[in-house]
Amino acid sequence: MDQVNNQASQMADDEISLKELFQKMGEFYQYLLGYWKMILLAGLLGAVLGLIYAFLKKPVYKAEYSFVLEDEKSSGLGGALSLASQFGLDVGGGGGGGAFAGDNLLELMKSRSMVQQALLSPVQIKGKTTSLLEYYIQFNEFRESWEKKPELAKLQFPVNANPAQFSRAQDSILKNIHQNLVKNFLSVAKVDKKLSIIKVEVTSNNELFAKHFAEALVAQVSRFYVETKTQKSVKNVAILQHQADSIRQRLNAAISGVASANDANPNLNPAMQVLRAPSQQRQVDVQANTAILTELVKNLELAKLALRRETPLIQVIDKPVLPLAKEQLGKLKGIIIGAFLAGFLTVLYLLAKKIMGSLLN
Repeated sequence: MDQVNNQASQMADDEISLKELFQKMGEFYQYLLGYWKMILLAGLLGAVLGLIYAFLKKPVYKAEYSFVLEDEKSSGLGGALSLASQFGLDVGGGGGGGAFAGDNLLELMKSRSMVQQALLSPVQIKGKTTSLLEYYIQFNEFRESWEKKPELAKLQFPVNANPAQFSRAQDSILKNIHQNLVKNFLSVAKVDKKLSIIKVEVTSNNELFAKHFAEALVAQVSRFYVETKTQKSVKNVAILQHQADSIRQRLNAAISGVASANDANPNLNPAMQVLRAPSQQRQVDVQANTAILTELVKNLELAKLALRRETPLIQVIDKPVLPLAKEQLGKLKGIIIGAFLAGFLTVLYLLAKKIMGSLLN
């Protein structure tokens, strides 16, 4: 019986609470209704500010560059190189991809080193060659604010400058620009986790910078990938080429030596065997160098095959093409957003004022 009474009492309390809630909502509504002119005025003011913002807001351009890294295992030369390795021939072509596996490449493209080299790459602007970094500084009008600081006023960032020779001030500027670009304007991600397609997006209020920076960044990472991925094979080819050239010179000298020895004794006395020694020695050199050269040439061709296997490094899918996609706040959208935000904030202010007044009373 007591349980039934408790349940009835609980239901009554809930009904009272619900009635009080609706009553409070009604009070708030009547309270806000008394300030309808203020809310309307705030909405109109917000609409005007939204319209002004839409006029002043510069459009944002988006440059998209998508590519896929070449899959080493898919190369048709893999069988030939595997066969060569079975015979103990080290022709390179292995490894070097760890730094570019998984999400490593995504972080690499946003690293300071890659962004810095991309910014120092050359670009043609109105017929003049300059670095992307100088162009970035120019259209952002940084030099106007630097004029008041003697240590910054004369700073220059020429094309393909050596960052190791930069001053402390130059390093500081590069660091700040890199952080700003990576945080606000650069996006590197896989289109899908199941796919190996990588998309680089650069947004900027300058259309040319967005396009050129996206291209320069991918080109810089591409060069770095080639140098890293093929470093062992390039050295291997150079060593084998040097050895082959050296043995070829020795072979040519040995062949000339055989001819010279034969010419020195044109009517050789069969009883004088000692006279045959120089010619026979040269002939042994010819045979030995021929065998060595044959093996070196075989290894050299396999090494070149491995080097070709590792390039090209990137299969381009899409490049940014002018005109770029443009994102801009429309005038009507600016009016609606401005009016809504101003009205909403005014309502919040009035409600907070009433609630605080009720608590104080």
